[in-house]
Amino acid sequence: MMCKLALRNVKRMAKDYVVYFMTMAVVTALMFSFNTLLFSKDVQNLFQMDAMMSVMTGLATAFIVPIIAWLINYMVRFVLEKRSREFGIYLLVGVKKKEIARLYFTENLLLGAGAFLVGMGLGLLFQQILLSIFYSMVQLDYKLHLEWNRNCILMTAACYLGCYLLALFRSRKKFRKMNIHDLMESQRQNEEIKETHEKAKRWFLPLSVLFLVVFGVFLFCFKAWDTGVVIAFLIGLVLTIYLFYTGIAAWIACYVRKKGAAIYCGDALFLLRQFSSKIRTLRFTMGTLTALFTLAILGSSVAFMFNHFQNEVLVSKFPFDVQVYSSNVKDEFQQEIALLKQETAIKEIFTYKVYENETNQVNAYLYTHLKEFGSEYRNADGTPDWKKISKNEELAYCNYDTYMGLSDYNRLRTMIGLSEVQLKEDQYAIHIKDRVLNQTGDFSGRIKIQGTDGTLSFAGYHTEGFSQNGHNGGDYIIIVSDAVLAQMHPYYAELVADIKGEAPADLEKRLDDLEKDPDKISVQGHAMTEAASDDWDGEALGNSCSGSDTIVTYTAKNLVRDNLIPEVKYMLSSLMFPLFYIGLVFLCVALTVLSVQQLSDSVKYKFRYRVLSQIGYSRREIRRMIFKQLAGYYLCPACVALAISGLVCVYTGGKFDFYTGVQAAPATYFLISSVLFFGIYLVYFIITYIGFCRNVEEQG
Repeated sequence: MMCKLALRNVKRMAKDYVVYFMTMAVVTALMFSFNTLLFSKDVQNLFQMDAMMSVMTGLATAFIVPIIAWLINYMVRFVLEKRSREFGIYLLVGVKKKEIARLYFTENLLLGAGAFLVGMGLGLLFQQILLSIFYSMVQLDYKLHLEWNRNCILMTAACYLGCYLLALFRSRKKFRKMNIHDLMESQRQNEEIKETHEKAKRWFLPLSVLFLVVFGVFLFCFKAWDTGVVIAFLIGLVLTIYLFYTGIAAWIACYVRKKGAAIYCGDALFLLRQFSSKIRTLRFTMGTLTALFTLAILGSSVAFMFNHFQNEVLVSKFPFDVQVYSSNVKDEFQQEIALLKQETAIKEIFTYKVYENETNQVNAYLYTHLKEFGSEYRNADGTPDWKKISKNEELAYCNYDTYMGLSDYNRLRTMIGLSEVQLKEDQYAIHIKDRVLNQTGDFSGRIKIQGTDGTLSFAGYHTEGFSQNGHNGGDYIIIVSDAVLAQMHPYYAELVADIKGEAPADLEKRLDDLEKDPDKISVQGHAMTEAASDDWDGEALGNSCSGSDTIVTYTAKNLVRDNLIPEVKYMLSSLMFPLFYIGLVFLCVALTVLSVQQLSDSVKYKFRYRVLSQIGYSRREIRRMIFKQLAGYYLCPACVALAISGLVCVYTGGKFDFYTGVQAAPATYFLISSVLFFGIYLVYFIITYIGFCRNVEEQG
C-alpha cells in the first residue's frame, strides 16, 4: 500500500514541481558533461598542460556541489512544509511517524532518481555539444563518440546522491517533532505585516543604495586594494544585499499604513501588500538568490572576456610561423634550420640579432610608469628605485634596452605583411605594444639616444603585433639605422621562419628536444650556464625577459604558432568553460527556488484570487495582476544583481582591457551575459506564470 501511495505522490509531485524536476535534470546533465572534461583521456592527451582543465573543472564542481545541496535541502524542507496538512491526516488515521518519514524519503528518492536518469540521458547530448565546442575552440577536429567514462558517472552520481541523502538526513528532526495540531494549522497561517520596528528598518533601503554608490566609487576611483579593504567591502556587500530586502519590505509596509496616494491606483494596494509580506518572510532567500544571480552574470561575463581575447589577440600576439630565441649571439641555428627543412616546406627563413648599448632608459621608465606595478619601483620623490629594479625577479624587461637595426626590422615587417618603415640616420622609432603605450602615453621626450653625430630625433611609434614577449624585446624594441646599430653590442640572437601550410603537430616539442641533452648545451644550444657564459664573447647576462602581460603570458625559447595557439586556447578554455558551468548552474538553481516558491503560493493563497473574482475581477484582469505580481518578484533580485554585477563587470572589463590590450568596450561583455541571463530568466518566468494561472483557476 505504501509503495503505491509513494508512486502516486511522486507522479503528483512531478506535475506540481516540474520546474524543480527540470532543473535537477539539467544540473545533472551539466555536471556529467563538464565532468567529462575532467576524466576524458582524449582531452587529457591533447596538450602538455593537460592537468589545467581537470583542475579547473574539478574546482568548479566543488564550488557547485554545495549550491546543489542547498537547492535540494531547500526543496525537501519546502515540500515537507507544504504537505504538512497531508501528513497531519496520515497521523489522524493512525499512520506512524516512522512510516510517514519512510514514505517521504521514498518519494524524494524516486523523484531524484527520475531526474537523475533523465539528466544522464540529456547529459549525453550536452556532452557532445560541449566537446564539439571545445575542440573547435582549440582548432582541432572532433569526431562524435560517446564518452562513457566510469569515473565520470560515479562522480556525478556520488555528488547527486550525497546531496539528496544529506538533505533527507537533515529533515529527520521535522518528523520527530510532528504533531497533529501544528500540521493541520500550518497552512492556515497567513503572512501579515507586523509592527516590528518597521520605521527604523526602512532606513536600510537608502543605506543599502548608498553603500552600492560608495562601492562603485571605491572600485573606479581608489587604487588601495589591500587584502583588508577588499574583505571589508565584500562583507559589506553581502550584508547590503540582505539588508536591502529588509529595508524595502519595511518601506512598503510603512507606505501602505500611511495610505500613500499611489496605493489607490489600480491594483497597487493588493500587489504592494503581497510583495511586502513575501519579501519580509523570504528576505534571506531573496538575498541568496540575488547573490547567485550576481555570480552567474559575473561568471559568464568573464568567460566572454576570455573568449573575445583569444579570438582577437592570439594571432597578433604570435605573428611569425616559427620563432627561436638564443642567448648566444654567435648561434647560427644550424640544428633548428636542419629540423625545419626536414619537417616543413620553408618559404623564408631569417636570422638576426637584437642589440643593446648598456643603457636602460626605456626599461626604467616603463618599470616606474606602468599602472600595473609602476609604484612598486619608484622612490618617494618619484625617481626610479634602481635597487628594486635590479633585483626584479619577474623579468618583465631585460637588463638593458633592446635595439634592432632598420634593415632587420623591415625584413621582419615584410614577412608578416606589414609595410616597410623609413628612417633617417639621425632618427629612431619605437615598436611597442598598444596596451603599454595607452598606459604610458608619449614618453619619447624622455629618451636620449646617441647616434653617430649626436642625439637622435624621434620618428614615431609602431604598435602592430610583433612577438614582444621576450623575443623582439619585452613590450618594446627601439629601431635605429644600421649605421647607429654598428656602435652597439649584440644582445641575443633570433631565428624566424615562414613555412608553407600548417606546421606539424609536434614541431615545437621537437625544437625543445634539441636542448634537453645536457651534453649538447653549448654555443649551439639555448640554455646557458654560468660556466659556459665565460666563453661567450660579448654575451651579457640577464638578456631574458617576458614583457608585462599578465593574461596569457607565454614565454618560451621556441614558438611555433600552429602548435602554440591551440595550446593557449586550451588554457583559456580551461578558464572559460568552468566559469560558464558555474554561471549556468547558479542561474538555474536560483530561478528554480524563485519559481517553486511562487507556484506553491499560488496553491496556498488561491482563495485571495477567488475573492477578487467574487468582487468583479475578470479572468483577464486577474491574470494581468498575477503577471504584475510575478514580474515584481522576478525583477527585484534580478535588478539588484544587475546593479552589483554591472559595477564589478565594468570594472573587471576595464582591467581586462588594461592587462590584455583588447580594444572592446567593457560594457559589451556585460551586455552579452545579460541577454543570455534574461533569455533563461524569461523561460522560467513563462513556465511559472502558466503554472500559477493554472493553479489559481483550478476548482476545488
